[in-house]
Amino acid sequence: MQWLWAIIVGFVLGLIARAILPGKQHQPLWLTTLFGIAGAILGNAVSGWIGVEETRGIDWIRHLLQLAGAILIVGLGDMLYMSLWGNRRKQTTTT
Repeated sequence: MQWLWAIIVGFVLGLIARAILPGKQHQPLWLTTLFGIAGAILGNAVSGWIGVEETRGIDWIRHLLQLAGAILIVGLGDMLYMSLWGNRRKQTTTT
């Protein structure tokens, strides 16, 4: 059941990260979800490193770190995606 929550949280974080980032992101939705999952994992790791992994009530700091990780990974992932697949997509649509 935890894998289902990871997919849902990754999907939501990926969409929020895409909305925050300026410009258009070109990666598909499934890749955005994977980037969101990776961002959540990165945010959890950072929250553990700085000692705020578990707090009373809602873990706002952990959630903000997860969102920051998702923004970072979605932004970098889009640049990598466009450098690898961007020219191929343009060539197939123009021919």
